[in-house]
Amino acid sequence: MFPEALQHLDERLFTFVNQTLENNFFDAILPPIRGKNFWVPLYLLITGIIIWKYKWKGLVLVILLIANATASDQISSAVVKPAVNRTRPCQDPAFKEHVILRIDRCSPGKSFTSSHATNTFAFATLLTLLFRKRYKWVFPVSFLWAFSISFAQIYVGVHYPFDILAGMLLGITIAVIIFTLAKLFLFERIHLNT
Repeated sequence: MFPEALQHLDERLFTFVNQTLENNFFDAILPPIRGKNFWVPLYLLITGIIIWKYKWKGLVLVILLIANATASDQISSAVVKPAVNRTRPCQDPAFKEHVILRIDRCSPGKSFTSSHATNTFAFATLLTLLFRKRYKWVFPVSFLWAFSISFAQIYVGVHYPFDILAGMLLGITIAVIIFTLAKLFLFERIHLNT
C-alpha cells in the first residue's frame, strides 16, 4: 500500500501536470513519444553507429546496453511493480474521474515504478557513462530525452509523479551498477577506455 500522505501529494502533482499544464503542443507531441515503437529507428541508429565506430568492441557495448535494458525492465516490471502493487491513476476507482486520459486505453498493469522512466533513465545513464568523455552532449541530450518520455507518462494519465521519480532513480542505479561491473570485469579485458 502506498503511504496516504504521499498519495495525496502525488495526486495533487499529477493533477497539475495532467490538467493544469494542458496545451495543444503537449497534446500533439507527448502521446506519441511515449509509444514503444516511436524510438525504434533511434535505437537502431545508435546501435549502428556504435558498431560502426567501435567495431567488435562496439558489439560488446551494444550487448551491454541490451543487458542494461533487460535488467531495468525486468526489475521494474517483474520485481518492483508486483511488490508495491500500486494502481495506475487512470485505473484507480477513487481517482480515475480526475484523470484526463490522452491515449486510447489505460493499461491494467501496475503503476509503481514507471517502467518507461526506469528504462529510459537506465539507457540515458549508461550512454552517458560510456560516452561522456568523447561526446559532452550525450548527457544533456539523453537525459532530456528520458525526462520528456517520463513526463509524458504523467501528462497522458498513466503514472503518478512519484512513479516517475522512483523509476528514474531505479534506472540510474541499475545503469551505474552495470557500468561499474563492466568496468571492473570487462573493459580492461577488451582494452576499452570510457
